[in-house]
Amino acid sequence: MTTATNLPTDPATDLATDLADCTASELLQLFRTGQASPVEAARAVHERIARLNPSLNAYCFVAPDASVQAARASEARWLDHRKTGAPCGELDGVPVSIKDLILTRGWPTLRGSRTVDAQQPWDVDAPVTARLREAGAVLLGKTTTPEFGCKGETNSPLTGITRNPWNPAKTPGGSSGGAAAAVAAGMGPLAVGTDGAGSVRIPAAFCGTFGLKPSFGRVPAYPLSPFGSVAHLGPHTMSVRDAALMMNAIKRPDARDWTALPPDAADYTVGLDDGVRGLRIAWSPTLGYAKNVHPEVAAAVAGAVRRLEAMGAHVEAVDPGIEDPLDITTGLWFVGAWTVWNSLTPEQQAVTDPDFRAEAHLGERLTALDVQRLNLRRGALGSHMRLFMQRFDLLLTPSVAVPAFDALPAGHSAMDPAAMLGWTPFSYPFNLTQQPACTIPCGLTSGGLPIGLQIVGPMFGDALVLRAARAYESACPIPRPPAPGRSAAGAP
Repeated sequence: MTTATNLPTDPATDLATDLADCTASELLQLFRTGQASPVEAARAVHERIARLNPSLNAYCFVAPDASVQAARASEARWLDHRKTGAPCGELDGVPVSIKDLILTRGWPTLRGSRTVDAQQPWDVDAPVTARLREAGAVLLGKTTTPEFGCKGETNSPLTGITRNPWNPAKTPGGSSGGAAAAVAAGMGPLAVGTDGAGSVRIPAAFCGTFGLKPSFGRVPAYPLSPFGSVAHLGPHTMSVRDAALMMNAIKRPDARDWTALPPDAADYTVGLDDGVRGLRIAWSPTLGYAKNVHPEVAAAVAGAVRRLEAMGAHVEAVDPGIEDPLDITTGLWFVGAWTVWNSLTPEQQAVTDPDFRAEAHLGERLTALDVQRLNLRRGALGSHMRLFMQRFDLLLTPSVAVPAFDALPAGHSAMDPAAMLGWTPFSYPFNLTQQPACTIPCGLTSGGLPIGLQIVGPMFGDALVLRAARAYESACPIPRPPAPGRSAAGAP
């Protein structure tokens, strides 16, 4: 495996860390000083992918030759930078993966589905892909997703079962399960995920990575999700600073997204280390309705909240006063599935994931009046939460109510609202309200599985969410899954 002198060291072994285990920020510093090159980093990551992906199944498409070619171009830019001071992109040479729901020029985007023809022109980059290329990032390949991103675990008839690096018998979550598993395992320090009901935050919590769902519209999308205005794009990383760096690039505007927010010129790394002293933080362990939070999850998250309070935040235990919006989320989601279903031929429908098929038929039952009522209730929820957030800077909850469960094939149990999302009651409300929310690891279960703390901000409060997460990370660095035979270093 590729190594270089003066790399960050593993405190458990005091040995130089493999380049594949470096964060994006660490890699950029190594490139800046000439201690490592983008080509070395790309090769190290692809060697890691070759070794681990057969068991984890985080990637469904890998392009090592194209990656190394892009890394060579970055290497030349860094050499010129060191000689003449010529500018480099803010992510120049950093390896990054793209979820297989997101268009990537030259590569197939199959959406986890047998219904998509791989043999068609792939000549368009989605906005997030284009911004990463412009920033100099080195694209590695496409990460696995359930069919059309339809559920909170990552399995599909097309790509099979994706597995959790902390315990391959467990799911990495979904629908960005491949993205989170790849980042946790060192198969690329940055990954792009999508989040329609928790699909960045669920796998980040299960895999022990940092995951951010930005304010809706902050990261432009094209084409827009068939599941509507609940679908966000955001980063998976192993550090908060990496997510801030990535957001600086991917939040830049793109005219193809008519729902995008106005341009935001802020640098999200500025003020990142300002801490939480004086912030007004609401702490809601159940949101007032979650009845089945795993006791180890509850205990770990409560401990994380106390740590933030010790850092000077003003924490108040308070529920936001909302009812469980599960039926709103799943109702609107199932209608989206029914819409996609009706774009397929009978032959295509016959080869779909049974879970997606079940969602589509649940959506078939809803009338236009039902959907209008769901949207009205969603609007009331959004207004309520905007008023609630006028009293607080941030809201803390568990990320997911349970640790990662068993990794099973598609269609392993009957699909209904509770099976789809009932075990993650803290994620989907904030897709409905479009607020920024992140998850950061805050402990491990007795079985060694990660637990996540969710930090929710007011609409447009993305930078504040990152700042609070960075404050927690400064006290509890994010651990990687343990190598065989030793415990995870830095576990909070």
